[in-house]
Amino acid sequence: MRGKGPVRFGGKKGRIFTLKAGDIVILPAGTGHECLSADDDFLVIGAYPPTGTYDECTSVEDRPRALKTIPKVPPPRKDPVYGTGGPLAKIWRKVK
Repeated sequence: MRGKGPVRFGGKKGRIFTLKAGDIVILPAGTGHECLSADDDFLVIGAYPPTGTYDECTSVEDRPRALKTIPKVPPPRKDPVYGTGGPLAKIWRKVK
């Protein structure tokens, strides 16, 4: 929404991207993400699919359960930005 800040995706050894107003990030289930710092006015909007629940796994003890449940999360039914005909369905792939 506004401001900017570096965000790490993929855990402690993940990649860092500086997000700014207008950027859109769509994360597959299980993708770690952490805001490392931010402008004082940094504001983001987060959303989850309208059905189901999310399960925040933040500790080492959560990992075995997460590894079992993450593959069961279905892909998005439609692109959350562009709708049914959007490009997300074409580029989203299941990791085996």
